[in-house]
Amino acid sequence: MTRGALALLAGLAVGCGQARDGAAREAVTIPPGATLDAAVDSLVAHGVVDEFPFRVYARLVGLRGVLKSGEYELRRDAPWRDVVAALARGRGAEVRWTVPEGLMLPEVAALAEQELGVPAESLRTAVRDPALVRELGLPSQTSVDGYLYPTTYLLPVHVGARDLLRIMTREFVAEWQPGWDARLDSLHMTRHELVTLASIVEAEVRYDPDRAFVSAVYHNRLARGMKLEADPTILYAYGRRLKRVWDSNLRVQSPYNTYLHPGLPPGPIAEPGRASLAAALYPADVPFLYFVAQPDGKHIFSVTLAQHEAAIRAVKQQRSAERAPLSPGH
Repeated sequence: MTRGALALLAGLAVGCGQARDGAAREAVTIPPGATLDAAVDSLVAHGVVDEFPFRVYARLVGLRGVLKSGEYELRRDAPWRDVVAALARGRGAEVRWTVPEGLMLPEVAALAEQELGVPAESLRTAVRDPALVRELGLPSQTSVDGYLYPTTYLLPVHVGARDLLRIMTREFVAEWQPGWDARLDSLHMTRHELVTLASIVEAEVRYDPDRAFVSAVYHNRLARGMKLEADPTILYAYGRRLKRVWDSNLRVQSPYNTYLHPGLPPGPIAEPGRASLAAALYPADVPFLYFVAQPDGKHIFSVTLAQHEAAIRAVKQQRSAERAPLSPGH
């Protein structure tokens, strides 16, 4: 084959089958000891590649010598270089899994069971495995809760609980910025304390611009020795989301109840994302000590208790107006 023909084939391989959003995926099994021809036959049968040109391309790039057996999930019409890379690395079938910010551990476990087939109980047990916590080198000595970084993952189809936790916590470490350690020193906080605070901010905020202000309220309260009185810590104490936090719920006996105990709770109450970590590190320079959520998710911030009580009354009026039936003619 001439150099021109080789260049043409290489160009075709690079451009052929650009991955399309939503393109069908095919489960392809390459059994142990399979020849290159057998592997190509399987790929062709599943519509992943075109037979003759890919067979030639695979030989040219030396796939025969590095082909690995396994179960693969490949896009139809995927770029040939991606197919070859997967078969050469032995990167088998994968699934895309998204973890939203602010989930509590039971919710992460339920999501893993539902979408990945990882038993929820096995994940909840592994989270508090002292040997795994030590292996991962995280600041908490009791759990990796709070360090399960919320993002979209590409995971092996049959990932286990412990490997899943390793992947998620390593993603947290990768997202932690070097300059943040110096910032911790200026705040006189440990990383574990910062992640705990960030988890509360994450649980409180629906309107993104409020993050730094919510963080400022909690920083200001901590500096004055005030109780945080954060409703999300009550949910964590109950181990589930409540439809509403009533006054009776505020008396739940738990070290995580920030209505009863001053300072930060013992550890994170949810999985914070990058925005909440940054907000906890860099709170707004404001004197606010109180906030209340409006029906649209935005908060009203106050400096004094009197202002806060007025804001609460205003929010109650908003909610009452939303529930009021329309008058005749509207």
